[in-house]
Amino acid sequence: MDASPWHALLAAAQNGAGWAWERIYRELAPKVRGYLIGRGAQDPDGLVGDVFLQVARNIGTFVGDESSFRSWVFTIAHHRLIDERRRRSRRPTEPLPADLEEAAYGYDQSAEAAAMVKVATDEILELLGGLTDDQREVLVLRIFGDLTVDQVAEIVGRRPGAVKALQRRGLRALERRLKGGVPL
Repeated sequence: MDASPWHALLAAAQNGAGWAWERIYRELAPKVRGYLIGRGAQDPDGLVGDVFLQVARNIGTFVGDESSFRSWVFTIAHHRLIDERRRRSRRPTEPLPADLEEAAYGYDQSAEAAAMVKVATDEILELLGGLTDDQREVLVLRIFGDLTVDQVAEIVGRRPGAVKALQRRGLRALERRLKGGVPL
């Protein structure tokens, strides 16, 4: 049995230890949320909750190292995003009213902090908007998910060489946009 800190954390989470779940959530939830925002999720916070609910349901079956776990979590996030898009295409919805949207940023944030998060998110989405869907997905998984090329390839159902090419083209497109004067 491997006594590494990761395996001890995993075993504790599999046994329901609250401190282990808190650590896993604190480490991965912001990255998963960033991925979902970068991919245009309508309700990224709700999807993060769905992802970790699925993780909680299935963690007993997980076997692997920390990198494999992160890849597994992002695979779940990818599937929840696809589910949201399918639901959205069947039942289009109106955006939240401004007062409800502001409340979604959390009660503990100041107005200034919430505004900065909104501005930064809008700027990132604008930059990513110039990429193809495939380039955007690869870059967001690589950056926010901190996943390897092979892990991204498995999630998106492509070969590693194709993922590398999409990443390279996406980064070049971002570089051109930034040099072209896209305001940040």
